Amino acid sequence: MHIDNARAQQIQRHPKLELHLHIEGSLEPEMMFSLAAKHGIKLPYESVEAVRAAYNFHDLQSFLDLYYAGCDVLRDRRDFYALAMAYFARAHADNVVHAELFFDPQTHTARGVPMEVVISGLRDAMDDALRRYGISSELILCFLRHLSEEDALETLEEAMPFRREFIAVGLDSGEKGNPPEKFARVYQKARDVGLRAVAHAGEEGPAAYITTALDVLKVERVDHGVRCDEDPALVERLVREKIPLTVCPLSNLKLCVVKDLSQHNFAKLLRQGVAVTINSDDPAYFGGYVGENYRAAADALDLTAAELTTVAENAVRASFLPAPAKTSLLSKIRTSAARA
Repeated sequence: MHIDNARAQQIQRHPKLELHLHIEGSLEPEMMFSLAAKHGIKLPYESVEAVRAAYNFHDLQSFLDLYYAGCDVLRDRRDFYALAMAYFARAHADNVVHAELFFDPQTHTARGVPMEVVISGLRDAMDDALRRYGISSELILCFLRHLSEEDALETLEEAMPFRREFIAVGLDSGEKGNPPEKFARVYQKARDVGLRAVAHAGEEGPAAYITTALDVLKVERVDHGVRCDEDPALVERLVREKIPLTVCPLSNLKLCVVKDLSQHNFAKLLRQGVAVTINSDDPAYFGGYVGENYRAAADALDLTAAELTTVAENAVRASFLPAPAKTSLLSKIRTSAARA
């Protein structure tokens, strides 16, 4: 990183929120091997170094293949607790004060791991993170878009006994050939029981997927959304309606959405007034947690101190926190910015 010391200090100092984090994607190779040994699982890699060497992705699917293989080591409540606590420790080091965590129950229930095990393990860690670090958090239940809507509907039904433990539904996994409208019914059902809605759109899929996510799924924010600038009218709508994008710079680089971070449209969108935010996506696989994503974007795109403050504020406004908590955090960010 080549950003100046003042901006680096500002990034560290700002209270940060993370709105696009797949908790399974924070599984570091060391923990993968530890849990594999615990459960007697033979991994297709001989060492931690061999796993890291496999992190040379050419697209989203090449990452997902490794991601799902890694998830196989997550078997019991303690595993999910350990996974999430390791993330919260790193988030605390980056001065994250609130995180909204994606989790993929279908990845686990398909292997015979009960929904209750997944949610309770994550919730144990969330409660501990609040006590230990002062980090508040929420869960967002994601549907795997390469599976059927019927499977998603069954998953939502299976999760209903734990309805109080998650705040929203999301949509992730392979975007190509799986448009948002495929999941119109399950999103309607989720809204009927009071759940908020987000969805991945416009990462590998076209700008039209963003529009459909907004109009059919009625999402409140768009995960990734970086291909929105293929449709200038859509960009104008995002600005006008203050629709947030949860952008993940290092993920976009690692998955070849952009060839070089200096070519990323994040700064352009920010300067047009789009409510872009910075997040880490699957940090164990993509080379950086949220602080590193901030620093990499600031360096590659020459983000100013004022712009970094705006990005931090965007995340507060885009979060599902109650209004008083948002007001308090916005005040803290402005106080932090004033110390520069």
